[in-house]
Amino acid sequence: MDWPSIISDIEHAVEPVRGQGTVANYIPALAAVDPNKFGLAVVLGDGQTFCIGDSEETFSIQSISKVFTLSMALRVVGDALWQRVGKEPSGSPFNSIVQLEAERGIPRNPLINAGAIVVTDHLVEQIGSPQTVTDLLDRLRTLAEDDSINIDESVAKSESLAGERNRALASFMKSYGNLNCSVEDTLSAYFAHCSIAMSCHQLARAALFLAFDGCDPLSGQQMVSNEACRRINAVMMSCGHYDNSGDFTYRIGLPGKSGVGGGILVIAPGHGAATVWSPGLNSAGTSAVGSVALETLVKATGWSVFV
Repeated sequence: MDWPSIISDIEHAVEPVRGQGTVANYIPALAAVDPNKFGLAVVLGDGQTFCIGDSEETFSIQSISKVFTLSMALRVVGDALWQRVGKEPSGSPFNSIVQLEAERGIPRNPLINAGAIVVTDHLVEQIGSPQTVTDLLDRLRTLAEDDSINIDESVAKSESLAGERNRALASFMKSYGNLNCSVEDTLSAYFAHCSIAMSCHQLARAALFLAFDGCDPLSGQQMVSNEACRRINAVMMSCGHYDNSGDFTYRIGLPGKSGVGGGILVIAPGHGAATVWSPGLNSAGTSAVGSVALETLVKATGWSVFV
């Protein structure tokens, strides 16, 4: 595959739209990020890495962390997880409370806010709030082979201060008996893991195991079972971008997860992982420029799962 040509195609596709979209201004620490930032990293199963732009600059991964907490929860509690959270696309904004009320406190899937809070609650119940965050950071540092990965404390503080909608979601689920720990203990871990700062390069490397049946091809470590890996990718494909998931699947055709920090992680099964970062978001909270970059990547590589 002619990677220099592929990278050039992506750069040319992105340049005319760079800076488009709106930054997540409801979280003060994210509102200050330069919307013209753009980075992309691709990590292949043999370790080859291709990076462009601001791919080594860290950013708040936000909801992309939900992929990794889901992988942890499936190891800890297995299929019991699905008794408290569904597997269906939401078709609603990521922080919607209307659907949650209609379905009596059971979130549609683990990648919307309410579902990720339930996943976090599972982990907090098993190992406690501080240990959940510690274990996640250890996991990410091991996978990315980089001990510098940490929480952006300014973002974590902003998350908590602007977190009343998430507190409402958690309290609502607790009223239905679908939150076992205290709201604040669970949300403390949730806000922390959404505030982890990573670069495109670090994220793509950390997620590589999801492209190879749950086994990191470079270290040989089995991070999740084959079955759990397939389930994670399936949920990412159908639910990874909230009410923009259908359009993302139509245009890009890979399991993915976006975050309101402007990052998008995608998995190309059998090939590798890619992460793009551009802070300007579309109306559904997915990076506008990042989507263009990934659509160009898929066209050039033929990596769509529907090919």
